[in-house]
Amino acid sequence: MSRDTLFVLDTDWADPAYGGTRRFYCKDCITVEGLLAAFPERAANIEVVRVPWPRPRTAVVARLGEENQNLPALAFAEGGFANDIEGVLAALHTRHGFPERHP
Repeated sequence: MSRDTLFVLDTDWADPAYGGTRRFYCKDCITVEGLLAAFPERAANIEVVRVPWPRPRTAVVARLGEENQNLPALAFAEGGFANDIEGVLAALHTRHGFPERHP
């Protein structure tokens, strides 16, 4: 059975634009990681792929195309995807039963 695939950035990486020594995380990816951790029974139904910071992000390109490397991204099993934080959170709610974020 095919599952939705969630692509998120690794949680600790260096950005060469900042000298390559400062460490960073993606705030939107961390938000999604926290949601997965808080609801592991729902997260179990999603394939999670953590990818390194630099582009091209090979796994993302293979699934969503080179122009769609923005993360987090949720690729739907039947095709299509969401790759902005609001769209990903909405899809996690409607497709996987995660609670909605309070406005």
